[in-house]
Amino acid sequence: MTISITNPPELEAADLVAIDVHTHVQFSTKAAQSEEGTRRLQEMKAHFRSDVLGMDVPGIAAFYRERKMAAVTFIVDSLGDRAEHAPTNEEVGELAAEHADAIIPFASVHPLRGKAGAKMARRLIEQYKFRGFKFHPSTQEFYPNDTVAYPIYEVLAEYGLPALFHTGQTGVGAGTKGGGGVRLKYSNPMYLDDVAVDFPDMPIIMAHPSVPWQDEALSVATHKAQVYIDLSGWSPKYFPPQLVQYANTLLRKKVLFGTDFPLFTPERWIDDLGKTEIRETVKPGIMLHNAARLFGLKIGETDEGTGR
Repeated sequence: MTISITNPPELEAADLVAIDVHTHVQFSTKAAQSEEGTRRLQEMKAHFRSDVLGMDVPGIAAFYRERKMAAVTFIVDSLGDRAEHAPTNEEVGELAAEHADAIIPFASVHPLRGKAGAKMARRLIEQYKFRGFKFHPSTQEFYPNDTVAYPIYEVLAEYGLPALFHTGQTGVGAGTKGGGGVRLKYSNPMYLDDVAVDFPDMPIIMAHPSVPWQDEALSVATHKAQVYIDLSGWSPKYFPPQLVQYANTLLRKKVLFGTDFPLFTPERWIDDLGKTEIRETVKPGIMLHNAARLFGLKIGETDEGTGR
């Protein structure tokens, strides 16, 4: 039995031009305002030559509100010690409630927490009204179809909430000796085929073009009704040709705008999308309507970008 959660009345897709389904919150508000947090944040911005790194939840909300967009935002749970500047699920949930017109909060519970993780997930959903969960197989070091994670999936399926899984290549550890110990094998999207079969009531979002397993991702998304693909983490200029083809046709209602913010800003991503062969008729679906349907938001009396 699926338990429905009332959508925050402040968030209406009719008021938005886009929903970014993939953004990272990197700083807790308290840490960002501390002397150490301020210093670290300034160092990050100077090193990466970016003004958008290290935002807390209110900062992300203001950034996307200004652009008439909403953002799905999350942390990634770790079994180790949490970095001093990192926010908690609880902080994300509390602040998202204060910025419900711009933020769609996702929680993160490490799959290897098993049954204890399932209890955590239920508490986070019921107390903080999280709208989905984020998993990163390569950094959390688990295969998505490992049954140790199934108690957590059972909770998500009960509430009908989506699970967003990193797939394919990752920038974490890229170019470093041994890739920083990060193993890509965990993020093959074919493992999600098992998850989709075993949890048909849990929507699944496969994050990123799944290089080098793009064909596997397309196969799973076309075969399983509840599986979507978000287009985050890569400039659209580098989308594999078959991803563009499917986005224009068979998967036009199942591909979602995502940036991997702050890796990409919406402006850069949208500008690069214009350099692809993605059809103008399917862009409204990618940018807004597909995600709005997934999250049960009102779209309004507008063309939903069917691509026909």
